[in-house]
Amino acid sequence: MWKEIVSLFRSEGALQEAYDESILMLVASRSMFDDSVAALHAEGTMETDIYGRDRRINKYERSVRRKIVTHMSVSSKPDINLGLVLTAIVIDIERIGDYTKNIVELASAVEGPFDGLELHDEVLLIEGMLGKMFSDIVPALEESDETRARAIISSHGVIAEKVDKHIHSLILGEALVGRSGQAATVALYLRFLKRVSAHIKNVATSVVNPYYRFGFREKEAGQ
Repeated sequence: MWKEIVSLFRSEGALQEAYDESILMLVASRSMFDDSVAALHAEGTMETDIYGRDRRINKYERSVRRKIVTHMSVSSKPDINLGLVLTAIVIDIERIGDYTKNIVELASAVEGPFDGLELHDEVLLIEGMLGKMFSDIVPALEESDETRARAIISSHGVIAEKVDKHIHSLILGEALVGRSGQAATVALYLRFLKRVSAHIKNVATSVVNPYYRFGFREKEAGQ
């Protein structure tokens, strides 16, 4: 389905521009995520304003919506499905920007570099998985690559399971015992990572699912 959708995007002026801006939003959100993680780990100083960059992403989203409305208004045969597809995608991308702000705010509240103690390596593993998801999502969209899209969806499942397990251990006092400040920091950060992962996953589902199943598991044969 996605291959046909991309082909139609590229045949319509306003929709082509909206699609291109959606890709730019994804690239910008990846850069914001990388910088927010670096800030939390204190890997050098952030030279850019994360809030200003988030406002630019919001501006892109409004521009995409405006171009969709333009397409619906001036086209003799407007494609409502295409407009719905793009609208769904940019909502998820915009939410990624919001969570990068949350990570930066967490970084500003933490004294010194982030330290997850016995959960630190697990947190780094999840960050690495998210980096791979970000690297694959744009090619998955531009190349209508269902294999990449399914890998992203699968990775989110692994991340969600890991995050839920670690947060459960923190709630029960089985991890970071007697380190309430670090336990709170790790729990919040894990939740932010899970939400970023979920929004990337939602975008990836657009490659393998019809519009009404965006954000949900791929429908199996016979269902």
